[in-house]
Amino acid sequence: MTTINIIGAGRVGATFLRLLGQLDGVQIGAVASGSLANAQAAVAAGGAGRAVELTDASPADIWLITVPDDCISDIAAQITAPPAIAVHCSGFKSSDALNSLADKGWKTASCHPVRSFADPDAAANAFAGTYCAIEGTAAAEVSDLIRRIGGVPFDLLPEKKAIYHAAAVFSNNFTTVIQQIALDAWREAGVDPDTAKSLCASLLTATAENVALLGPQQALTGPAARGDMQVLTEQQAALAAWEPRYAKLYEDFSAMARSLKATGSL
Repeated sequence: MTTINIIGAGRVGATFLRLLGQLDGVQIGAVASGSLANAQAAVAAGGAGRAVELTDASPADIWLITVPDDCISDIAAQITAPPAIAVHCSGFKSSDALNSLADKGWKTASCHPVRSFADPDAAANAFAGTYCAIEGTAAAEVSDLIRRIGGVPFDLLPEKKAIYHAAAVFSNNFTTVIQQIALDAWREAGVDPDTAKSLCASLLTATAENVALLGPQQALTGPAARGDMQVLTEQQAALAAWEPRYAKLYEDFSAMARSLKATGSL
């Protein structure tokens, strides 16, 4: 029986509690959080584990640390249990954040699931197929555990973790920001809000499908891809007169789009 302690009972920790608690041969041990009440709520909702203060956590085979990035090293330094495996879920910090444990003989790793955890129940139900970036001395053990809950582990360079996470920001968060820019522009052009939302959804879905099928270079369309410089110039001027911030983004993205279409790189 593998015992897993979960330190951090927020959305990520609560999701893993649900997933890991269903595995044969796995027992959720201690569940600790910023407050005992949070840990108790996570245990009640997930149906596994024992809510405790961190200082009262019993030894375990694996310690899953799902706290905010800035707290990882501090939490690791407070763990006084015998050496085991410790893994955190930051997309930004490498397993080096757990060096205080590694120095005591622990095996360590970072495991970043590339998905949204807005709702633990929904995230657990949809976790199958989720890609998880894993590195560290315990990468093999953590990868095996991720496969057992339906995830897809992949390797990355720990010293490039910040750039890896920036890639996720570009792919996800900035795409969302760009959708708001499009909605603002359609509103300025007199398009009603419901139609504008439908346009965003339709174009975003088609674009995602084309990029997945063809890759960015072949999927790219629009005036920059066609080399229609008059359209680019006049659109940028119109944007500059309305919202200069958007005009600057349009200029930069258009230049990168032209390069991507012509050379395959930005």
